[in-house]
Amino acid sequence: MQEERMTSRERVIRTLNREPTDRVPIDLGSHMSTGISAFAYWDLLEYLGLSTEDIWIPDAVQFLAMVEECVRARFHVDCILLEPKWPDSVLWNPRGKYRFHIPAAMKPERSDKGGWVVRQGAQEMRMPRNGYFFDGAWLSYWGSGDEDTDIALYAQEAERIYKETSYATNFVGYGHGGGFGAFFGGGDMDRLVQMVRNPQVVFQENALLCEEYIRRASKIIEAMGQYIQLLTITDDMGMQTGPMCRPSLIEQCVAPFIKKFCDFIHRHSDIKIFMHNCGSIKALIPMLIDCGVDVLNPVQISAKGMEARDLKKQFGDKIVFWGGGCDTQNVLGAKTPGEVADHVRAMVRIFKPNGGFVFNQVHNIMGNVPPANVVAMLDTAYEESFYATDKL
Repeated sequence: MQEERMTSRERVIRTLNREPTDRVPIDLGSHMSTGISAFAYWDLLEYLGLSTEDIWIPDAVQFLAMVEECVRARFHVDCILLEPKWPDSVLWNPRGKYRFHIPAAMKPERSDKGGWVVRQGAQEMRMPRNGYFFDGAWLSYWGSGDEDTDIALYAQEAERIYKETSYATNFVGYGHGGGFGAFFGGGDMDRLVQMVRNPQVVFQENALLCEEYIRRASKIIEAMGQYIQLLTITDDMGMQTGPMCRPSLIEQCVAPFIKKFCDFIHRHSDIKIFMHNCGSIKALIPMLIDCGVDVLNPVQISAKGMEARDLKKQFGDKIVFWGGGCDTQNVLGAKTPGEVADHVRAMVRIFKPNGGFVFNQVHNIMGNVPPANVVAMLDTAYEESFYATDKL
């Protein structure tokens, strides 16, 4: 194994800037769509002989674990989640051996079918018996409700990460609010119908939304722009078989505002735009590149038309692929560790040449994935990550 010659943050920044690096950066858990189910994480810690005593949950709906330093170090992870730990917690035992630190205000109750239900006013979300995450309303237990207070809290954590660690980080949002995206609607069918029937109305709504995003982004840049490397736009546009609507509608109603927002971020900071956009979106990638999107995640290689080799050939010199390193639908939880390793090796060898790639599996690691498969994926990614020379 070659020697690492860069810090994690340097490695990520150079990858984002398409400069030579010693190896491909590796991510696990720096985003709410690059992480690991708390159940799979508990199993992974047990498998590695590490303590399971302090697993806390930064995402109560997807029920993801905060990846700890011992795991980041073990797997040579280069990124960290920007999420302050909530102040009040309780230890929750959903079933069997599993115990997690959750917000005290969450208060899961047993459902009549043996699962769990969490209520917040008239809204609720449910985890079925032996389930791994909650469905229903997207309930949040983070944030004060005051924008300036929440930005200051996240800025304090961003400064701590920057000064006390060597990791790269990404502003995803504060308190599971205060994020950016939704010009398209992320799968909201009512909004899609409105876009078809009244595109001008959607255009005007997006114009107002963009101004609000720019106002908020200016505060983010002022408070923590020197400490973060990425800022997320979340706006899923793809199904398993193709875009959710004809690309011309997105070009008309959505693209102008993605571009305006990206232009603002790029003019006023060194922060790169990280777009989370699931599904079969190959037809939209040229448009997203023209809008100024720097990074695409999760690179759903299992979707129609999203073959890794074609994506790399057509767009690998124009956008950074953050993901695509392991098929989570058909491989990670379904194959043997050896088959997972072979698959990861093939994907890294496709995406790695000439840079522009950060290793991550496609979206989150689900709760029933065997720990041996997670180890095979991440160990193989590291083994394959090194560049032979300083020149890419």
